[in-house]
Amino acid sequence: MSISPNIPTPQESYGYESTGTPRWISVLFGVVIAALAVLGFVGYTTETRMSADLAKQQDQNKILTAQLDQANSRIADLKGQMEVTTQRMGLTQSELAKAKSRAETIRQEQQTSDQKLTAQLKESEEKIGAVATEVGGTKKDIEATKTDLEATKGKLERSLGDMNVMSGLIARNKDDLEGLRRRGDRNYYEFTLTKSKNSQRVGPVQMSLNKTDPKKATYTLTVIADDRAIPKKDRTAGEPVQFYVKGSARMAPYEIVVFEVGKSQITGYLATPKEGGAAAPPAAEAAPAATPTKP
Repeated sequence: MSISPNIPTPQESYGYESTGTPRWISVLFGVVIAALAVLGFVGYTTETRMSADLAKQQDQNKILTAQLDQANSRIADLKGQMEVTTQRMGLTQSELAKAKSRAETIRQEQQTSDQKLTAQLKESEEKIGAVATEVGGTKKDIEATKTDLEATKGKLERSLGDMNVMSGLIARNKDDLEGLRRRGDRNYYEFTLTKSKNSQRVGPVQMSLNKTDPKKATYTLTVIADDRAIPKKDRTAGEPVQFYVKGSARMAPYEIVVFEVGKSQITGYLATPKEGGAAAPPAAEAAPAATPTKP
């Protein structure tokens, strides 16, 4: 049997299969080589990046270290300043305590002063209120007095005296006399004379009552002035009994007016002129001098 030249023999087939195995390995080896290359590149790249990051981190560490040193220096300065400030604060607190104590003392003094001032103001207000009330009452009294004076003026009258000199206003009773006193035109001395040998002082003169007649309302008395006795006989109640004294030549005469005539006494008043009074009548009309009577 002849063998076809196109069919390989078993030896050739074995040889063919033996030559295919190294190619697979080669491919695999190439792949490994490529993988190693990639890994090497990646590792190199990573190492380079890490080296750069490390260098950058080191630079940052250097900066942080410098900042830390600077901060430590500032902290040391601040610590020194704080120690100085603490020492000063100790003095300041002492001064503040003294100032606070002084301020409290001043506040208490001011409070006490304010209380005193408030009490004084209250007292002043009360006094002012009392004065206002008193002024109001006084004003009413003045108005009442004015009314009384007007009414009294209507009742008072003038009359010729026993020396034919026009008298001042005449009071007929004590109420009228009070009205004359409020007017203040003359000086008024009220009296009650009892029959006696001894004289009685009435104002600037002396008087003695000699006799009375209640039925006729007449009386007789003696006035002693300027070391002379001036008799006034049988004068009537309500009649102005007039006489002059030394120094009154240019003034109105003294006047005696009797309200009541009793059995042994009389009641009335003596009116004497003030400075600037009315002019006196001529000397010929003055009462004649009389011999002083012995007490």
